[in-house]
Amino acid sequence: MLDLRAALPVFATITEGSYADVLWLDDVPIEPGSYLVLDRGYIDFRRLRRIAQAGAFFVVRDRPDVKYYTVRSRQVDRTTSVRSDQTIRFNGTTASRLWPEPMRRVSIYDFEHQRRLAFWTNLWDLPATTIAELYRQRWQIELFFRWIKENLRLRSFYGTSPNAIRVQIWTAISAYLATAIARRNYKVTTNLTTFLQVLSLHACARTPVDQLFTKTITGAQALPPNQQLEFNEL
Repeated sequence: MLDLRAALPVFATITEGSYADVLWLDDVPIEPGSYLVLDRGYIDFRRLRRIAQAGAFFVVRDRPDVKYYTVRSRQVDRTTSVRSDQTIRFNGTTASRLWPEPMRRVSIYDFEHQRRLAFWTNLWDLPATTIAELYRQRWQIELFFRWIKENLRLRSFYGTSPNAIRVQIWTAISAYLATAIARRNYKVTTNLTTFLQVLSLHACARTPVDQLFTKTITGAQALPPNQQLEFNEL
């Protein structure tokens, strides 16, 4: 689970490949007032109810095989990507029993990939465009996984035992956290990849981290004004 406010992992677990993703939601800590953005693989109405009962909100991509009917349609600004903003009720046997109350459904058109997407949410007060933007931010976790694979050597494993794999993954996540927190604490504005590369090159140096990213004044700029003038005249 990635906290989008800081792009930091806040909860993680490692399971066997046969472990169903949706079961992971049973262990996720729910913070009241938070927004959980989920892919459709995590749709389970019992678990969505747990999120709602904890005082949190969810935005999840819809599943076309779940039957519903429209109770109400709100007007939308079609100059944006939003195509519909509806109140729906489920009429399938299981879905209607597990979630008998209304659900909000927002659909958009993705111009970049030329496809239509729809989301379910228990957020009623936010504009439909905000709902769509919340789900768009889910892509950040894909970028996170790509980053640690490319920069922290997770494309291949040094060992094949469960313990060896766990050690390597936890080490990579810990390295990411340490790097991201240090970059923030020292208020370094360079991107995380460059920050990590500089740290790796100076791993055994005694230079303070903040000084590694301080521009050093050299040459004529480092001379007193009178010496600079003489230098320029020569």
